[in-house]
Amino acid sequence: MAIRPIVKWGEAVLHAPSQPVTSIDGRIAELVQDMIDTMYAAPGIGLAAPQIGVALRVIVIDLSVGEDKKQLLHLINPEVVEKEGEQRHEEGCLSIPGYAGSPLRPARLTVKGLDLESKERSYTCTELLARAFCHEIDHIDGLLFVDRLSPLKRDLVKRKLRKRARADDWDE
Repeated sequence: MAIRPIVKWGEAVLHAPSQPVTSIDGRIAELVQDMIDTMYAAPGIGLAAPQIGVALRVIVIDLSVGEDKKQLLHLINPEVVEKEGEQRHEEGCLSIPGYAGSPLRPARLTVKGLDLESKERSYTCTELLARAFCHEIDHIDGLLFVDRLSPLKRDLVKRKLRKRARADDWDE
């Protein structure tokens, strides 16, 4: 399919909630494939549709970064149905190259959504997969990991990001 450009922090599509997918058709299947190709090319372990400029509630995740195709997950209109506990580990983001932070995430998570055949899928997960689901669902809710940092760290990082965005300087 196609590798699409990854939208960077400051673009409006990253900071607004995405629209639900109302019909799963060939256009959505093509979007999912483009997202997978883009995620692997980056390389990354997850990607949300807003990160390629599409304001739809679609995410893809592969913790193996393409090494094990059985780990590839995609969800349309995903939602968190249950969460418990807390974990905090460093995260990065393809839309904020060169920055990392440790937002608070649930230790255990259950997520549900639809696959490309409109069948409901549910995943209960912990550790990195739970963080990846939270991170990508945040994207479709118009949030980035920096929005979940402590107020002091968030303000510091956002100041740097605004300066970088004005200069359009996203080289790592």
